[in-house]
Amino acid sequence: MRDYEYLELDGVALSELLATGETSSEALLACAISIARQTNPALNAICYPDYEASMQLARDWRPSGAFRGIPFLLKDSGLASARLNSKLGSSLFDSIQYSADSTLVARFADAGLISFARTTVPELCMAPTTEATQNGGPTRNPHDHSRSAGGSSGGAAAAVATGIVPVAHGSDGAGSIRIPSSCCGVFGLKPSRGRVPMGPYRGEGWAGLAADGVISRTVRDTAAALDAVSGFEPGAPYCAPPLSRPLIDAVHRPFDRPLRIAVWKEPLDGIALAPECAAAVDATAQLLRDLGHEVEYRPPPAGLDYEDFVADHIRVLAANIVLSVDARLNVLGRKLRDGDLEPAILDGYELGKSISASQYAAAVTRFHSLGRLLDEPFEHYDIVLTSTLAQLPARLGSLSMNDSFTSFRAKVGRYSTYLAILNASGQPAASVPTYWTENGLPVGSQLVGRFGREDLIVQLASQLESTGTWQPARRRPQFNA
Repeated sequence: MRDYEYLELDGVALSELLATGETSSEALLACAISIARQTNPALNAICYPDYEASMQLARDWRPSGAFRGIPFLLKDSGLASARLNSKLGSSLFDSIQYSADSTLVARFADAGLISFARTTVPELCMAPTTEATQNGGPTRNPHDHSRSAGGSSGGAAAAVATGIVPVAHGSDGAGSIRIPSSCCGVFGLKPSRGRVPMGPYRGEGWAGLAADGVISRTVRDTAAALDAVSGFEPGAPYCAPPLSRPLIDAVHRPFDRPLRIAVWKEPLDGIALAPECAAAVDATAQLLRDLGHEVEYRPPPAGLDYEDFVADHIRVLAANIVLSVDARLNVLGRKLRDGDLEPAILDGYELGKSISASQYAAAVTRFHSLGRLLDEPFEHYDIVLTSTLAQLPARLGSLSMNDSFTSFRAKVGRYSTYLAILNASGQPAASVPTYWTENGLPVGSQLVGRFGREDLIVQLASQLESTGTWQPARRRPQFNA
């Protein structure tokens, strides 16, 4: 297979070629590595490449799983893999080695996804832009090199957008799948809390805010991947309601009635949308009307105090910085040194040590209350539509870690207003690339579902995809190494 042929196909299509013997896992991985070598010098989306060993794995591969042996990338999020080291974008965490795979990594392999490298992240995955100093430079937006690819799954989204892989691992603790998907013009779905396993080495991330998933160019690739890796894990503290049918069945399935869709466009806590983001919401709302759905502009639920939520979010993140850093220092058998952490994360570490147990417990309690509040609209509506981001993809350096943690996270809260609240509620939500500016920048819109209803999001996103408003092959940026 030639590189240009590989670039035109999604993961499901590639797996079908493997099933018929028209290509091999070795040939597909050779294409992925070739494209990575061409694009990554400008993109800076990949770390810990393991090309030679992965090629040998692909040579020995026998087609199995839903994807039968296609190339795949793991996010540098600390998800345990016995084959690929991790550093979480941090000098302190550089070259972490794992003795065994996490449950999710094992399920990715069982699904026929061959991981051959990690994708870049900001330090400790705590930024909406991927500019960790440990990565040797920023991960650039493939559509505009002066802008961020998003974060924290910035490397994953950039790699998918440029065609290195059709689908890649991502995780989302405050929008980290949806932010880069919006920035890079791809599809990113954050699953319901407990849908995808996080064990066996941890039960939850960031007080239940974090969820693992994938980023892809097509809806069906995400559906097939989530079908393959989702499901109860013994001992897990959360479990999403089982789906009545596989998600792949929702792709291209017609609706038996028009959906009722609420649009939230009013400023949340005074944070107005950039004109392009407002235009994206309106354009997506009109697409949904054209598809026959009932669309109604509504205000967000009364009682949603966003400023208080941001303060709680900061406390929970800071406390988790302390947990992670102290655990790493204990393994290394030393104290913190200058240069171990970037300024904002170091400040967050100091802040976290000052947070009381009652403050932390109160924040988690308010997160749970928010989950109940954000479920209320679904008594009357099937889907909620918002802008994914409040602004265009951030310019590099505009959301800098050279700041206090509180100031940095407050800026993040104004950039990604409608995202982290859904991590608190645990609801599924997806960024769909249905709008592009005149200058060729993608602007995502977010589809939010009721807890456990990824199927409805997949069904609607697939219907939007069929309109041709996002065409990954036509939109794919060109790179010269």
